[in-house]
Amino acid sequence: MHDSLAPEPEPLSHGLKQRHLTMLGLGGVIGAGLFVGSGAGIAVAGPGIVVSYLIAGALAMLVMRMLGEMSAAMPASGAFSVHAERALGRWAGFSVGWLYWFLLVVVLAVEATGAARIANGWVPGVPQWTWVLIFMVVFTLANLAAVKNFGEFEFWFAALKVGAIVLFLILGTLAIFGWLPDTDPVGTANLTGQGGFLPNGWEGVVSGVLAVIFAFGGLEVVTIAAAESDDPARNVARAVRSAVWRILLFYVGSMLVIVTLLPWTSMVPGQSPYVAVLDSIGVPAAGQIMNVVVFVALLSALNANLYGSSRMVFSLAERGEAPKGLLRVSGRGSPRSSEAETGGGVPRRAVLASVAFGFVSVLLNLKWPDTVFLYMLNAVGAVLLFVWALIAVSQLRLRRRIEREAPETLTLRMWGFPWLTWVALAAMAAVLVLMLTDDAARPQVLWSGAATGAVLLVAWGRELRTKRA
Repeated sequence: MHDSLAPEPEPLSHGLKQRHLTMLGLGGVIGAGLFVGSGAGIAVAGPGIVVSYLIAGALAMLVMRMLGEMSAAMPASGAFSVHAERALGRWAGFSVGWLYWFLLVVVLAVEATGAARIANGWVPGVPQWTWVLIFMVVFTLANLAAVKNFGEFEFWFAALKVGAIVLFLILGTLAIFGWLPDTDPVGTANLTGQGGFLPNGWEGVVSGVLAVIFAFGGLEVVTIAAAESDDPARNVARAVRSAVWRILLFYVGSMLVIVTLLPWTSMVPGQSPYVAVLDSIGVPAAGQIMNVVVFVALLSALNANLYGSSRMVFSLAERGEAPKGLLRVSGRGSPRSSEAETGGGVPRRAVLASVAFGFVSVLLNLKWPDTVFLYMLNAVGAVLLFVWALIAVSQLRLRRRIEREAPETLTLRMWGFPWLTWVALAAMAAVLVLMLTDDAARPQVLWSGAATGAVLLVAWGRELRTKRA
């Protein structure tokens, strides 16, 4: 475990600007899970999905605040993996780092395949596997170049997603009040009809939480990226502050618009409720517009996950928890001021290692989506909750230590410490228990638990070998 809380110098480039981090914080969690996956949540919770999103969003916001507090005090490319190591020991840093890397490179395959499916619909003459290859090559090249390329890609991707949500909220609100052509005020009929606001009771709300909580994954990448900005501590604090309430507004606000405008019984799981709303208010080519937005959301997530996985495995290598060969950084000898321009300071071997496993995942998804790849996807299904739990435990341990040793670095503080941290941990435990009682979610918990157990065994074995040596 590190004795000092002082941030260690990073050999990576400092090419990310504040605007990159702010938009990454906003756009990082706005993905296909919201635009398409929310339909499944509405189908089980009815209008109560608004409460489901409030609960899931509140938990995600608490985790983001904890992450922001630690990352502002101790910026590092390994973010919460480094924090876990400093709080709990090498085994924790090793475990959370490798679990998160595995999560990203498996989910990356889902995103690449989903984007390829949409592109194949537009250009049927190009096979789906060719689109996957094109996307993987393009984003690999972007991540091998200067980090500012990643920042620019994500800035514009996120700007489009945020713009789409804002426009949707404006159009939806106007339609609710009957201020659009050929619309009448809808009142509360859809909120209180068809079984009332909670047609399936609180059980439906809980099922809704299980359906939507993993859509909030991705918020962690902004704290990984902060280490490559010019003022990591200040920039991550600002990015987290600006993102927290806006993300909640986007998620909860758009759900409220959807269930107010349309009967919840009309929702079809797997189909975008956003398209249904845009169709109902007469927006031409709504399906194709939303297809473009979902396509961009998938490519954005693919780009962010490739970036996040490469930085995580690089950080693991820095701490001796991954092969040292991954430590090679481009342009290491160049002046810091020119690194961002020349493409220096990029962990290219870590990028290639992550994308190589990503290619393997994609091939498994294309060839065996219902067997081999399904097992891999189940093995990471609940890993996000395990990662969040270690973030919360790390924050509990580190906060006291930072207050003693470096209180001036606490520029962003967790709300209601330590009580809200304990509430977040209890909520995560409750979600895991509920997943175990749910037939559809149980395999994810069991497989993810097995994957986590395997990583922990390796971590503890390494600790024992180190002690004997």
